[in-house]
Amino acid sequence: MIDGPYFVLTVLGVLGTGMTAGAFCAFSAFVMRGLAALPSAQGVAAMNAINTAAVRPAFMSLFLGTAVLAAAIAVVTLVLWPGGAAVELLLGSALYVVGSFGVTAAVHVPRNTALLRSEPGSAEAAGRWPGYVRAWTAWNHVRTGASAAAAVAYVLALA
Repeated sequence: MIDGPYFVLTVLGVLGTGMTAGAFCAFSAFVMRGLAALPSAQGVAAMNAINTAAVRPAFMSLFLGTAVLAAAIAVVTLVLWPGGAAVELLLGSALYVVGSFGVTAAVHVPRNTALLRSEPGSAEAAGRWPGYVRAWTAWNHVRTGASAAAAVAYVLALA
């Protein structure tokens, strides 16, 4: 049984990964579909506005704070935590750090940066927009699943 500060870390891990999974799920379920239904110039402009707004303390504290927390849980598990929950804790941490944070850094940030450089009404942006939406959404499904699976792994560690 996990107790004391380790219990608190794990509960915070469940909350952070679960909340991040929910934010990503909203994008996969309806935000990207709504943006894709707009004319490309409007979709590009809206996505650029969303991506700019996302880099604010409210979301970044959750997203980056959970990555730091997941890494801390992994280190604490490897160094201090002898016990049956080690597999679940390490799995949860790896899923979030690689599948959520890693995919964001490797896939979404470069795509978002390239889109931001496009003039929303340009032919370049119009040509790029449908492919951007498809690829961005597909990789967002990965982030959603990884974050949700991390939350489940942390919950299993508490059981």
